Amino acid sequence: MTHTARRIGRTLALVLPVVLVLSGTLAVTSVPWAGSRSESQLLTASSENVSVRAKSRAPQDILRDRLLAQLQEENPGVALTSLQREVEERPSLAKHCMSIARALGRAAVLHYGPVRAQSYSRPVCDTSYASGVANES
Repeated sequence: MTHTARRIGRTLALVLPVVLVLSGTLAVTSVPWAGSRSESQLLTASSENVSVRAKSRAPQDILRDRLLAQLQEENPGVALTSLQREVEERPSLAKHCMSIARALGRAAVLHYGPVRAQSYSRPVCDTSYASGVANES
């Protein structure tokens, strides 16, 4: 009997940490770290029905959010360069390039003002960034 108990204990000792690490990793990846929500919205969202399964986010949405955060932390030029590299590395994102560049343009105007935002303009995804700047100005 003790042999069986030891075996079960050893199995749990090996499997349990892996399960805990994986579940923690999955929980962290679903948190909107770089989102534009306010703290009150995040608290409201976390207090809603937690039994509802979270929807997986599309790659273009994840990329857009990451680039918007990069625009805030560094500058629009760095974010546009990253966008260009991502589209080159993953051609499936090309159809979303224009909308992401426009979103970057709009965010740049809000963060830097129209004149400074326009100074970062470059021909990534046609002129979508410039269009986003012009529409937000």
